[in-house]
Amino acid sequence: MANSERQESTADYRAWIGELGRRLGPGASVLDLGCGAGVPAAKLLADAGFAVTGVDISDVQIERARGLVPNATFVRADMTTWECEPGIFDAIVSLYALIHVPLQDQRELIPRLARWLTRGGYLLAIVGHEQWTGVEDYLGTPMFWDHADTATYLEWFEAAGLAVQWHRYIPEGASGHTLVFAQTT
Repeated sequence: MANSERQESTADYRAWIGELGRRLGPGASVLDLGCGAGVPAAKLLADAGFAVTGVDISDVQIERARGLVPNATFVRADMTTWECEPGIFDAIVSLYALIHVPLQDQRELIPRLARWLTRGGYLLAIVGHEQWTGVEDYLGTPMFWDHADTATYLEWFEAAGLAVQWHRYIPEGASGHTLVFAQTT
């Protein structure tokens, strides 16, 4: 598939996960990085029969995830320092999580994601569309954001050995993000 930028909405989570799932074998191992409470990604993946591991920094979110998605494994850890064995995941999903990590940490994490994937493994991730750093109120809580632009992320993925299959613009309010689908080379 050629790279493209077409508009989709966050209501398409099921379609995004479904597209990934159709490429995976039965019982494939999937990491949901920045899983939050496990919904929707970890739940959709686990319900489809995949072996799901979720990682999130929040104790509260991990406890929620364990209750909402009992057929997955959840680990409380900081994604920027968490380590696992190389080549153990057939896919990694990270929806709206990387963009809350400082850019330098993102840049250092992307090659690790590639190492954690099996040969031919997939990455489905939401990243920034335009360069922006800031703190905004989110449901009464200050939320940190740090984005590079799409072209920069595409360079980082390619340099890490992740061949970008496609990328799509995902509108959100007055701006948006980029959904990237890549595969290890």
